[in-house]
Amino acid sequence: MTMKDEYDFSNAKRGAIASSKGKTRITIMLDDAVIEAARSLAEDEGFGYQTVINNTLRQSLLSDKGQGAKVDQPSGATAGQLKKGVTATDLKSLEQKLAEALNEIRRVMEPGIRP
Repeated sequence: MTMKDEYDFSNAKRGAIASSKGKTRITIMLDDAVIEAARSLAEDEGFGYQTVINNTLRQSLLSDKGQGAKVDQPSGATAGQLKKGVTATDLKSLEQKLAEALNEIRRVMEPGIRP
């Protein structure tokens, strides 16, 4: 395939490829230990590490206030439907690992504790 001399971009659209409805891009400083734990958990479970951090924060911040903490579905999954190959046992295992990661984050965040 060769490049054309000219291209028609009159119908082109600018913007991000992925939808960001309900999400806001921010820059945040996190402890190295938190990032490493999230990446490790994400790698083990097949999720992105930012999804792991988001879901952990959502679970901690929203469920403590009595609000339902909705967990993001991985790519290819819809509400009420698990990603192909993911079982209820897998979800329980992930929930346990998220709880452990959350407890470690809380421990590190305690006043006077240095990671």
